[in-house]
Amino acid sequence: MIHHARKGQASSGEGIGILLLDTSVPFIPGDVANATTYDFPVRFRKIEGFTVARAIGKDPTIYDALKTAARELVDQGVRAVTGDCGFMALHQQRLARELAVPVFLSSLLQIPFMLSILGEESKVGVLTADGRSLGETLLAAVGVTDADRLVVEGLEAQPHFHRFAIQETGTLDPDKVAAEVVAAGRQCMARDKAVKALLLECSLLPPYAAALQAAVQVPVFDYITMINFVFSAVVKQPYVGFM
Repeated sequence: MIHHARKGQASSGEGIGILLLDTSVPFIPGDVANATTYDFPVRFRKIEGFTVARAIGKDPTIYDALKTAARELVDQGVRAVTGDCGFMALHQQRLARELAVPVFLSSLLQIPFMLSILGEESKVGVLTADGRSLGETLLAAVGVTDADRLVVEGLEAQPHFHRFAIQETGTLDPDKVAAEVVAAGRQCMARDKAVKALLLECSLLPPYAAALQAAVQVPVFDYITMINFVFSAVVKQPYVGFM
């Protein structure tokens, strides 16, 4: 096999490119922005000026900066581009049209799949950084046509999560945030007994998915389930075994 250099490419072997918000929080293992979360190499690219406030506020003016960063990732050889905020869903369809690789910016993209694998009477619970901002516009952008089958539980009033994730104080107590996430998950399922699976919208929440599942005993989807799934499709591995 003959390999050819790609002009301007500085390294190789990073299948997934990850667009990051312009934030200052501790990125612990399990966080989308922590490289040790993955069993494969990833490439990160921060979008200057794309703050948490602009993401939650669904600011459309950030799109050009987001597209520039995404194209830089593609130029460096990634095979698919994701993000680290579920509210990036606002830009999903437009960016997917303009890039030559698969785009899956928001963890919310998993909702139609989740609904399809549950019974028709079942619902999906969504734990989000800000329940007030998760509305019809974002859901439509990820293909959700039946919002009645969702039960949304926001974390904006949880003090430890809010201080570290929204106020960006620079400190994090994982045990206290885990307790808040578990409480929110239990509250979501208590509100509607039809909830049979949970989705964690925020990229900061996957570190607490195992504790949540242990508490509520239902499937839990998050950014990492989505990223691992797409990686398995864009970087196929040969099977080795015997018969």
